[in-house]
Amino acid sequence: MGPQETIAQAIARKAHAGQTDKAGVPYIEHPAHVAAQVNGDKAKATAWLHDVVEDTPITFDDLRAAGIDDDVIDALELLTHDKSVPYLDYVSNLKHNVLARTVKLADLTHNSDLSRLTKVTDADRERVQKYHLAIALLRSQ
Repeated sequence: MGPQETIAQAIARKAHAGQTDKAGVPYIEHPAHVAAQVNGDKAKATAWLHDVVEDTPITFDDLRAAGIDDDVIDALELLTHDKSVPYLDYVSNLKHNVLARTVKLADLTHNSDLSRLTKVTDADRERVQKYHLAIALLRSQ
């Protein structure tokens, strides 16, 4: 494990402690899975942290103070969805950052796996359709 991933994993585990996902599974399993799907220290660090600022009290300044590299912070700023920005615009805005795009593709792939849920609703199916559009957008040049 590289130095950035080591720091990021520790931050993510602490930040997401006690959180669960839609299936009732400890939330940390999601960033762990995303990190396992990408290669390189900075990509893995980005994956571990991709939901931290959006879903916990941790800030970008906290991440900088902990030693997270600027390249990772730049990707995380793009990955943190400002709810006032339409979803596909948000996805389009991160497309040209290699770290952000790589992690978002792994994130969307994991989030699109409905087999993780015990009960699949119409809202789940609609969300996955939106994710498939985002995946296509990220894969297009």
